[in-house]
Amino acid sequence: MRALFLVLLCACGTASAADEASFVNEGVIPAPIDEVWKVYSTSEGYKALGPALADVDLRVGGLIRSRFRGGGVLGDGGAIENVIIDYRAPVMMAMRIQKPPASFPFKQAWKSTWTVLTLTPTDEGTHLRAVSYGYGTDEESLAMRRFFEAGNQQTIETLRRHFGAPAQ
Repeated sequence: MRALFLVLLCACGTASAADEASFVNEGVIPAPIDEVWKVYSTSEGYKALGPALADVDLRVGGLIRSRFRGGGVLGDGGAIENVIIDYRAPVMMAMRIQKPPASFPFKQAWKSTWTVLTLTPTDEGTHLRAVSYGYGTDEESLAMRRFFEAGNQQTIETLRRHFGAPAQ
């Protein structure tokens, strides 16, 4: 009986840890929620986040394909593919990496992660919150976490500037 209790306790601990946010990035974008939603939900809008090429297939199971460096094509080794897990226009999108670029240094850690974006209208525009889940405590996961914590905040700043906010 005690062994069963320990197994259940460990299983419950693992499940709750997986549900906890690994990290959060957020900021206020000086634009209406529908305009911010268009950035994440359309191919042309997605380019405001920085990629040279982008293709958004807005549906559950659809791909967001992007390539940040020019000189290639979507789907080549320099592109990233994210799959849309779920979305509720214009307030939420959940996604995960399906195929990283070939040069992506984190060969295993990306496989267990996902991100949920939420948009909330405010008096100043739209509050954008990016919650990242599934990061482990191994060295590769921690390095990837640092990479995306900085990258996600930079993306929020890029989006703020796109809509006319001064750099912070």
